Amino acid sequence: MSNIVFNFLDPGDLADNELSLHVHLTELDDSGDEILPTYRFWMLDNHLKTRLGFINLRIGYGANLILYRGHIGYGVEAEHQGHGYAARACRLILPLARRHGIDPVWITCNPDNIASRKTLERLGAEYVETLVVPEDTEAYWAGARNKCRYRL
Repeated sequence: MSNIVFNFLDPGDLADNELSLHVHLTELDDSGDEILPTYRFWMLDNHLKTRLGFINLRIGYGANLILYRGHIGYGVEAEHQGHGYAARACRLILPLARRHGIDPVWITCNPDNIASRKTLERLGAEYVETLVVPEDTEAYWAGARNKCRYRL
């Protein structure tokens, strides 16, 4: 167990007219080779109170984070894809990232994840490079062999 102490901030009201982000967990994520303070949010439809997906914000600047994992990770449930929820959730979470001093924000995705690449383009993120994922990383263990890196 880690002796790291991290002060999670109150994220405030992260919502627009249709979408809201609700923290369901804050943790020191030690699943990779870095211990990362992480906020885990559900994306919810404000009107139906339906869960649309998730978005996570990882705090830090370790090499594994900025090269392969990214500060932000997200997923939208299959039945809700194609409505721009991931891009909107990223916009909603950016002020919290900035409050933690994260600038730039790095987001990665697999090269064949066209939906995620379109999301990042919609956000105005700058494509930086595609990297080969080293065998000793969590991303590799999860099945990724290459990662596209975007700077926001």
